[in-house]
Amino acid sequence: MSVTKEEVLAKLRSVKGPDLEGNIVDLGLVSEIFIADAKVYFSLTVPAARAQELEPLREAAERATKTVPGVKGAMVALTASREPGSGASTPPPQQRPAHSHAPAQPGQPQGRAKAGVPGISTIIAVASGKGGVGKSTTAVNLALGLQATGLKVGILDADIYGPSMPRLLGISGRPEQLEGRMLKPMENYGLKVMSMGFLVEEDTPMIWRGPMVMSALNQMLREVAWGELDVLVVDMPPGTGDAQLSMAQNVPLAGAVIVSTPQDLALIDARKGLNMFNKVSVPVLGIVENMSYFVCPDCGGRHDIFGHGGARDEAARIGVPFLGEVPLAMPIRETSDAGRPVVATAPDGPHAKVYREIAAKVRARLEELAGDGARVMPDIVFE
Repeated sequence: MSVTKEEVLAKLRSVKGPDLEGNIVDLGLVSEIFIADAKVYFSLTVPAARAQELEPLREAAERATKTVPGVKGAMVALTASREPGSGASTPPPQQRPAHSHAPAQPGQPQGRAKAGVPGISTIIAVASGKGGVGKSTTAVNLALGLQATGLKVGILDADIYGPSMPRLLGISGRPEQLEGRMLKPMENYGLKVMSMGFLVEEDTPMIWRGPMVMSALNQMLREVAWGELDVLVVDMPPGTGDAQLSMAQNVPLAGAVIVSTPQDLALIDARKGLNMFNKVSVPVLGIVENMSYFVCPDCGGRHDIFGHGGARDEAARIGVPFLGEVPLAMPIRETSDAGRPVVATAPDGPHAKVYREIAAKVRARLEELAGDGARVMPDIVFE
């Protein structure tokens, strides 16, 4: 049974507006409604100063939507509007947990400590200044490389518009709904995974504005039963827009890995990513040069298709670690397309070795930043 926007709007007219005046539809509070796979997504625009007190309004709209025949789920976000010239919008309460033991980060506003995620010891981001540089493939194989050192690892696909994890990890199906709003993460190769790609069909475009994207990211991070993890790898969206900045500001990231190709155009954008993390006081764990070189399988000759060494030089210039060079190689592309990442399916091969060495450097950098007294991870062991 298909669900229509008109049916959802009709049901939402039963939800009273703020101060019990009118209803949220006729008051113009409801954004464009997006429906995919019988799940309904929209946001409510409310005054910034009242965002926290109007959280029950969001919950009421979500409950009402779920009563529409045929609806399997609903995701409703609060969009905090503000008058021109006013201060920054107050984030909705689901993005501002009341109690947090995380220390305030340098450069953060006073009183805005980043809340951790229960059960997760360390969160790191894998980012790039632009798309098409192999960031998601790097994130998957990095996660598997960290797992190979004996860690419990999960991966969050934070690219709402172009989720890659279902394809890269060969996972299909839908997450199981647990008690309340919690979802059970999907799993393959020992990695716990969450992605918007599990919630909508692969060819469904996500035509969302920023507040809906942030609400979805927040739910996939904090309303998933991750269990006990040593590391959660966040595959960030490409670029340095709202989603990337908000994740960096609101999630207690222990550090970020920047992925770039050697060419100058990619490095220009990679610098933007580096600067973004610097501005929000997130340490850069290092730079990976992806598609660094190509070795001809027929003649054995090496070809620097995109140039070579640009990322290494950039790392040296700005004083961050250079994590390694990943070749442009058919096995990496073939295993990625097939949902059989090379670190999991050919762990003793030369390409997996590159990723495992990068993972070892990332882990060592994390322990260095944490300090010897904060070291809680087991020793690195390679078979």
